[in-house]
Formats: sequence, C-alpha cells, structure tokens
Amino acid sequence: MTVAELRPEHIELFSTTVTEFFASISGDPAIVRSAYLLENSADPVLWNDFNGLIEISGGYVGTVCFSAPRSLLTHVLLLSGEGQYGDEQHLDIVGEIANQFSGRARLKFGAALEISTPFAFAGRARQIRGRAKSAPYAIPFSWRGYEAGLVVNIETAEQA
Repeated sequence: MTVAELRPEHIELFSTTVTEFFASISGDPAIVRSAYLLENSADPVLWNDFNGLIEISGGYVGTVCFSAPRSLLTHVLLLSGEGQYGDEQHLDIVGEIANQFSGRARLKFGAALEISTPFAFAGRARQIRGRAKSAPYAIPFSWRGYEAGLVVNIETAEQA
C-alpha cells in the first residue's frame, strides 16, 4: 500500500494493537501519540536499545519494526515472570512483541499478508533498508513512562 493507500484505519489498527498488547500484559494500555511519516529517514525503524523486525511479503511488501529501550523490555519480562534479564531474553521478547503486532495486522489484511519470523537485534547491529517505496509511518507510544515505537512500511506488491 502506498502512502495514499495507507488510510487512517490502517494506522488505527496498529495503534490499537499496541494499546491492547500492553493492556493485556499489565492492565495499563500504552498511550499512542500521533503517527507521522519518516519522509527523510533512510531506514524504516525508530532506533532503540532493541529492535524486532518482521518482513512482509505475498500480496504486500514491506516491514514492521518494533523498537524499545532495555528498561521497557525488562519491565515486560518482569511482568511475564521471567527470572533472567540478559540480552538473550530482551531479544526474545522484542521479537515476540513485533510478531504479535504483525500477527494482529494479518487478521485485518488477510492471508495475502505473509509474515516472516521476527528478527531481533540490539541497537544498530543490523542495517535495515525499506522494502516498500512509500515512506514509513512511525507510531510512537509510551507505557508506564517508557518511550518506544512501531514503524509500519508496507504497500501492495503491485506498488513495490
């Protein structure tokens, strides 16, 4: 989907997914701020301590990337009952969160939205290039005082 095709209800879908995810794990929903275009960004990501990237293919092309600070992920691990808080656990949880966001989006877009296994990495350990021609949308949010974000960069395969 191009920028013209990415309608407010699509952004709302991802925003609602973020809100519902954090409400389900803690009872406290995330507070989503206004989405905006990353028009001048070379990468479809909001860089943070940990990033979880999902590549989209099939009837759509692009990426969905969740980025969060270590402290937010440690808090999620604590709530889930995890007893270890090393990089491995942070990478696992950031990938799982990205996967859940993309999986919920697939319910809206249908089977044509094929989702890769999440790739989780620390910091800027991986170079990311947009697979879609359109500018990515950043969806920043806060949860319990932590700042994080989701970047959606998808379009129909015909547009790519």
